[in-house]
Amino acid sequence: MSGGLSIHCVDVASGRVAVGLRVTVTRLGPDGLPHGPVLAEGRVGTNGVLQHPALMSDAISAGGYEVCFAVGDFYRDQGTMAPDPVFLDMVPYRFHIADVSQHYHLPFKFTAWGFSLFRGGA
Repeated sequence: MSGGLSIHCVDVASGRVAVGLRVTVTRLGPDGLPHGPVLAEGRVGTNGVLQHPALMSDAISAGGYEVCFAVGDFYRDQGTMAPDPVFLDMVPYRFHIADVSQHYHLPFKFTAWGFSLFRGGA
């Protein structure tokens, strides 16, 4: 069984989890670009986590992935003051999983102007 992948999102401008933020997860092909169908897609829940069954299953195997965060849509949907056009729209993050027995946690902290994304505690 795979250690899985978890994605936790916080809107640090408001100090709250990013409920409703749309997130997609896609595999990377040999060329390093997103390839094939979306592996997981959904909106962040009230706990700040993207809940999708594929993320904690054998669907998470060794290889490259892209997680894409729809930051521009998030701020437009919130009705908050965001620049027009938005400064950040889609934020892609590409990474590789080598050891599938480990859990890969991705904390995504963001505002309308910037973000921090890294591998959290394993």
